[in-house]
Amino acid sequence: MNLFITLILFFFSIFSITSAQFYGDPPDETHPWAVHDNNRPQPMKVKPSALPGDPPSDAIILFDGTKNSFFKNWEHENPRRKKNWIVRNQRLISVKGAGSLISKAKFADCQLHIEWSAPMKIVGSGQGRGNSGVFLMGETEVQILDNYNNPTYPDGFAGSVYGVMPPMVNALKPPGEWQIYDIIFRRPVLKDGKILDEGSLTVFLNGVVVQDNTPLEGGGLHKKRSKSRAFPIVGPLKLQDHGNPVQFRNIWYRELRKRPIEGGTDGALSSTASNEKRMEIAETILNKTQNEDGIKKLLLLMEALCYKNDDEVRLTVHRLSEKIIMDIKKYPEGNENDAKQIYQALKYLERHKIVDTEHPNTVSLEKIIEKEGWAK
Repeated sequence: MNLFITLILFFFSIFSITSAQFYGDPPDETHPWAVHDNNRPQPMKVKPSALPGDPPSDAIILFDGTKNSFFKNWEHENPRRKKNWIVRNQRLISVKGAGSLISKAKFADCQLHIEWSAPMKIVGSGQGRGNSGVFLMGETEVQILDNYNNPTYPDGFAGSVYGVMPPMVNALKPPGEWQIYDIIFRRPVLKDGKILDEGSLTVFLNGVVVQDNTPLEGGGLHKKRSKSRAFPIVGPLKLQDHGNPVQFRNIWYRELRKRPIEGGTDGALSSTASNEKRMEIAETILNKTQNEDGIKKLLLLMEALCYKNDDEVRLTVHRLSEKIIMDIKKYPEGNENDAKQIYQALKYLERHKIVDTEHPNTVSLEKIIEKEGWAK
């Protein structure tokens, strides 16, 4: 087996003992993170609920069945209304003439869970039967309606984005039973009159997908076709009074992480945003080098080069690696692991054109590895 093939096999055999930072593809023009990047923040721990549908540990509770939860989290859209919604048997019940409710909390992109029940006693038909609505940010309605055996215009069906998109299927249970909405909402984003993101809704009705990343197309209107428009930054959740005693329970939401167009750093970014984040990461890594020396400092400097193309750092990497390699050559015993780590890092930088190919320090290490038999 020639030296080249031996070194290739050796290179792939040492991933488990060296830093994973020199492993996946490096940051690029639109991604500030490397693939499998150890510098990327760890996901926040969230404790799931014991029962499906109950709120996880990071959920914000809007109604838990108590009067205190209702008074704490909700207010009437019309403060001059003559009637009030009521809380009875851990249920929030719409009262005809009380008008819509709005949450005191204002939010935007979210995971929303809400359970509702149309009256068991069937009264009316079409849009007049068990009608209410869930308005995200007070703007876009996911229709609530008793459509168990009750046809209506499809874009006003239960589970529809009202006036925009019918549900894919009718997954309703009979009236009087609890229906469950799990909704993923992303608000539209416009900047300088340009649509950056139409916004979207994904809706599960009783565990069945009825809206699949549906574009909002302006949010939907009654009778009129909506047009793309700017939404506020945040807004309340609204529950509609449509004259029917629809009941609600177990209402909670979780805020979603920011999209790249709103300052998030997960996903494909603009080149400007990606560059800014890479500079920030590089600076953080370089600050760590101040408390390190030897191989630990060298590997951090190499890591910083993956994020920021800096001639001074590149020169320091060359000089420090040259010095450490000379020490390994002079005193090889006990330095096999250091040699492997530096070799992997240098080959990574070469492969991704961060340093010149056939870097003299890489060549020197290859000779040491061959001489000491470390590639076997």
